[in-house]
Amino acid sequence: MLYIGTAGWSYPDWQGVFYPSKLARGSHHLQYYARFFNFVEVNTSYYHPQSAQASKAWVGHVAGRDDFQFSVKLWQKFVLERTTFGREEVQLVRAGLDILQDAGRLSALLVQFPQSFKLDLENRSWLYRILTAFKMYPLVVELRHKSWLQEESMRMLEDNKISLATIDQPVIGAGLPLTQVDLSKLSYFRFHGRNEKMWFNEDASRDERYDYDYAPDEIATFAEHARASIEGGKTVVAIFNNHFHGQAPKNAFEFSHTLTGEKPPVPDEMVLAYRTLAEIRKPDFPNQMELF
Repeated sequence: MLYIGTAGWSYPDWQGVFYPSKLARGSHHLQYYARFFNFVEVNTSYYHPQSAQASKAWVGHVAGRDDFQFSVKLWQKFVLERTTFGREEVQLVRAGLDILQDAGRLSALLVQFPQSFKLDLENRSWLYRILTAFKMYPLVVELRHKSWLQEESMRMLEDNKISLATIDQPVIGAGLPLTQVDLSKLSYFRFHGRNEKMWFNEDASRDERYDYDYAPDEIATFAEHARASIEGGKTVVAIFNNHFHGQAPKNAFEFSHTLTGEKPPVPDEMVLAYRTLAEIRKPDFPNQMELF
């Protein structure tokens, strides 16, 4: 009922912070990641459709963890470019998704729109067309413009058993604040950080935009939202996207501990980078070194 992870798993600045400086020969980053988390959101599929070969490899890397699940971002052609698409483009996306779904590893297809995608007749029609094209998958929609929070739009999603992502983002202009609306059996939370200064700065790098470490009181607020969904019988997915310098896995560990009261396994590298994690770390995790 509870899945916690990060948006993506392969970042150069995670080496020596989350991952060891050098992985053991023959091991893979995703295989190592799955020792600590039971969920990951695939980012690369946003920039190009993932191949069936890639999906097969990922399934192999997490084979040792039966509860591990993926969500996959929909290709940007459908949500950012929004020009036109046909059967060929849909099939390109399906090639990788079907492998994960057939293996029982696909939790959701994430349809993520930018804040510029506001509610009007044209955009509503476009959204419905996409949801129809990919209705064979469990769908989560992320809408960042607050105009979508009206009864008719929410009813359309609910009637089609589509989840609305609960997001935390820097709120500027008509941005959607942290608002929980459970429309299906899946409650999907995405935490982007609150770096308002860099969020809409066109000159900011990806790392600068997602450079944010959530404070304990912010983590506690997120845990309250997730707890409400769990008590309502929902399956909860919590994804941290503030990836710079391993802040996403750090906050994911803190969120897990705050929500469940249990101490998660935390890699040595993370405790050395963020000493406060020593207080919540599972004490008997295999191969941990004596740090203090």
